[in-house]
Amino acid sequence: MFIRIVKLGFRDDFIETFLEHFESDKHHIRQFPGCRHLELYRDKNDPCQFFTYSFWDAEESLEQYRNSELFKEIWSRTKLGFNRRPEAWSVNRLESLP
Repeated sequence: MFIRIVKLGFRDDFIETFLEHFESDKHHIRQFPGCRHLELYRDKNDPCQFFTYSFWDAEESLEQYRNSELFKEIWSRTKLGFNRRPEAWSVNRLESLP
């Protein structure tokens, strides 16, 4: 399993649209084969900055999602509101304390 973190910055006028889209898309993403967990965060100091945090069974699972029609549809709508280039990291969890 590995974790994918994506940093997304949006124009002010697009934030509500993004949140509405995420609300309608989140269950489809979470139910995609190989996705084990999905969260959305908003920066406390920059309300235009968001982060997605997802757990995947394997890199292949994420790649299958990224090549799917679902992702292509979501990404084509999402990128319309960017105010900066998105950034992404794939990381392995080394330790977790409850």
